[in-house]
Amino acid sequence: MLSRTAALLLPVFGRLRITADPAPAVTDPAPDTADTVPTVAPGSIVAANHTSLADPVVVLAALHRLGARPVVLATAGLWRIPVLGTLLRHEGHIAVRRGTARAAESLDAAAEALAAGRVVLIYGEGGLPRRRDSGELPPGPFRSGLARLAHATGAPVVPLGQAGSRRLTSGGTAKQLAGLATAPVRRPGLYVHLGTPLRLPADTAEATARAHHAVTAAWTAASRNAASGGAAGRRTAAGPGPESTRP
Repeated sequence: MLSRTAALLLPVFGRLRITADPAPAVTDPAPDTADTVPTVAPGSIVAANHTSLADPVVVLAALHRLGARPVVLATAGLWRIPVLGTLLRHEGHIAVRRGTARAAESLDAAAEALAAGRVVLIYGEGGLPRRRDSGELPPGPFRSGLARLAHATGAPVVPLGQAGSRRLTSGGTAKQLAGLATAPVRRPGLYVHLGTPLRLPADTAEATARAHHAVTAAWTAASRNAASGGAAGRRTAAGPGPESTRP
């Protein structure tokens, strides 16, 4: 339900465009288009950069467009929010209790979801940047959880970079509320780019570095699309919903 709600609401606030590396390993023809758009294989880990409180809506909407309904690893504080917490529990999303004795439980739950064929969405940075303006920032240092999850499960990692969500929400509370209130008029461009899926090595430090590099490359592509307005040299798919494009 959260993915579908994100997909329905996001077009009100901005214009979503999805791109992918050429000929990624997980692509299939979309049944309603003459072009090809990326999809995410069941049992994959989607590793995304984290820049704004609006990120989950943007990423969930993009993945919904691509046919994926991910289980999301998110801070446990969200489960205390009325209604939202109920939805998160009902849909099987995973609370991350960082800094507690139960922190490892989230990776165990994510491994179970992957074994059941679910897609798992994880933010490798584990938090938001401190920058308060709407400018873009490359991904910060990754925590080791992504690498440990990939090693424990053998699941492929799909790097996902997104740019533009800071134009929806960034800065202090008042600025974030103002950004949301004016977004339906401004309808800023929101860009998601999927990199080629990769298998991470067993060494945690090396795996973390490779994942960070891949997500940074995906973010760079998304940021480049944002800077150019996503128009140059792109072919637009003819299907319904947010635009999907490929290089």
